[in-house]
Amino acid sequence: MHHAVTQRHRSCEFVDFLKQLDARYPLGALICILLDNHSAHRSRETQRFLDSKPGRFEPVFTPTHASWLNYVETFFSKTARSVLRGIRVASKTELGERLGLYIEGCNASLVVPKWRYGIGREEPALAA
Repeated sequence: MHHAVTQRHRSCEFVDFLKQLDARYPLGALICILLDNHSAHRSRETQRFLDSKPGRFEPVFTPTHASWLNYVETFFSKTARSVLRGIRVASKTELGERLGLYIEGCNASLVVPKWRYGIGREEPALAA
């Protein structure tokens, strides 16, 4: 997982972030990016950049109006509850550093999400 703390979240900041990702990974590697439907992720400027790098990026958009299916929103919620609740920071730099440490910890112990379809069905008991 990668992150950036910026003053704003417009297309130009997002394209700068994509350029950082592009520079980080070896040429020929496919970079899959999970995105919500924010306008900066779907803008003409973003699309022009992605079109200039054919086969380099694979954007995967989360469903509109389905936050419970959105891993990005789930991560933000967990981060807010685990890291940000009740803290005070002196600057945006300090906030970025705290978030960076948290994300480094998350990256060090990856959890692969597993979806299960089971609404209305009885779940099997867990083995003791």
